Amino acid sequence: MLLEKRIPLSYIYNKIKTDLLIIILIGVCAHFLSSAFVDNIPEMPSNIPAFLGTAITVLLSFKISQSYDRWWEARKVWGAIVNDSRSFVIQLQTYIPNAFSPIITTLAYRQIAWCYSLGQSLRGLDPLEGTQHLLTENDLNQITPHKNKPLALVQLNALDIKQLQASNEIDTFRQVQLDSTLVRLVDSMGKAERINSTVFPKTYRLFLHLAIYLFVITLSISLREIALIYELPLLVILSSIFLLLEKTAYHLQDPFRNRPSDTSVTAIARTIEINIRQLLGEKDIPDPIQPHGFYLL
Repeated sequence: MLLEKRIPLSYIYNKIKTDLLIIILIGVCAHFLSSAFVDNIPEMPSNIPAFLGTAITVLLSFKISQSYDRWWEARKVWGAIVNDSRSFVIQLQTYIPNAFSPIITTLAYRQIAWCYSLGQSLRGLDPLEGTQHLLTENDLNQITPHKNKPLALVQLNALDIKQLQASNEIDTFRQVQLDSTLVRLVDSMGKAERINSTVFPKTYRLFLHLAIYLFVITLSISLREIALIYELPLLVILSSIFLLLEKTAYHLQDPFRNRPSDTSVTAIARTIEINIRQLLGEKDIPDPIQPHGFYLL
């Protein structure tokens, strides 16, 4: 997640450097071709590139809006995960007679591991990385064969809650309440997976880039009377604005791609771990995830 800090120019440049090279090549070619065939190419009215620029602005506005909606939905999903993770541990401590019994610690640690595992899984990384110290060897053996490791962790907690009810440590009503919390967690996981697996139409981006390139060509032809040394910076500056907005929307539309603009799932999982460990009365509490310069993972 990008923070309210000064973003390095290198980060901005790296986002569009390939597109800028294409823009420069198109601008140079269009300038020389329009100058070489000045008698064959009619004069380009300035209102044509102006119209294209307006159309690109409308298309970009729509894409940015849709992309931000996806990013914001992902953030709301993880906000719900924070709330339900805290509620789950508090419910356990309220329903089980001994608020600090080993079974509560086991279930709570699995919930912490679930948060880290889900974040890793959404980003296409190893779901069990960094969770080994939170799980028993038996837990690891049971979830390793599963393709969906976070779902397997929820299943282990559900089975242990069922065993608590069978041994009369909690009654049926309390089991139902705990199961409802687990259902909400699974529901949040499904929403995050849906966002991650739903592809934003690629043709929209291709058409938008085509429109930007066409804008550069028409603007270059309309400015062919101006020297290239003055025309080229103008083309680069105007097209850079469009390209940066498009790239921003492109990154926002996929909030779990391990980019600086991602939803900060690792930092959120660490916050959940800190909260749960404090609820368990532990003293050895990890520090919050620190920003990587201008962003937080």
